[in-house]
Amino acid sequence: MDTGSVALIALAGTGAGAVNTIAGGGSLITYPALLAVGYPPVIANVTNTVGSLPGYAGGALGYRRELARQPRRVIILSTVTAAGAVAGSALLLAGSESTFVTIVPWLILLSTLLLAAQPLIGKIVTRSKDKAQLADKRTERLRWAAAGQLGVAAYGGYFNAGLGIMILGVLGITMDSEFQLLNALKTWLSTVASIVSLVFFSIFATVAWKAALVMGGATLLGGWLGALLGRRIPADPLRWAIVAAGLVIFVVLWIDNAS
Repeated sequence: MDTGSVALIALAGTGAGAVNTIAGGGSLITYPALLAVGYPPVIANVTNTVGSLPGYAGGALGYRRELARQPRRVIILSTVTAAGAVAGSALLLAGSESTFVTIVPWLILLSTLLLAAQPLIGKIVTRSKDKAQLADKRTERLRWAAAGQLGVAAYGGYFNAGLGIMILGVLGITMDSEFQLLNALKTWLSTVASIVSLVFFSIFATVAWKAALVMGGATLLGGWLGALLGRRIPADPLRWAIVAAGLVIFVVLWIDNAS
């Protein structure tokens, strides 16, 4: 990689790490950056997934107090997430690159629309008024969360963009808890999915390791900064800027595929 490519990937990685922790949608920054420096779509996607791991891990480290308050959720949902990520990663490598290229603009559009809908998803996160009923329903709610997380993790193994938003949506619909606890859990489960995909892709796929290392260091810094700032800055302006960028990326890739 030349100096310009390293600088672009590092800048994108830092921004994506912070964005993933604060609002979600960081892959809408890093995946196009990898395409822009010349990587083919599948390799860019694989490298993006691998390079995103340190950013997720940095965010999870920042939320360690919130994670310590929900150990049962962490253990059960991590196991389900690992299984789903293996399935999604295998599906990516089993398919053809032409199929992936055709699908990816629509996956970007999906993740962009999910990001736009995130405030509504956040409002779904509610507490039960009857704490006795909540205790009775806790196991059942966790089962529904695990079922939804299996499908979301499979999506994440196939295409990383929008993963955190989808996880938060599943958790918000199926579980009663304060938003910061679910946001911490979302960040941890994203980390688990990325670890599993990293191992799988390291064995079976081509990873642009130089780009992944540059991006990984940058996302680690960004994820740590995002966790520090996430409780202090409004996410809405950042979210809508990324939504606008995501729509532009969708149009560009769709036109490129159509031509």
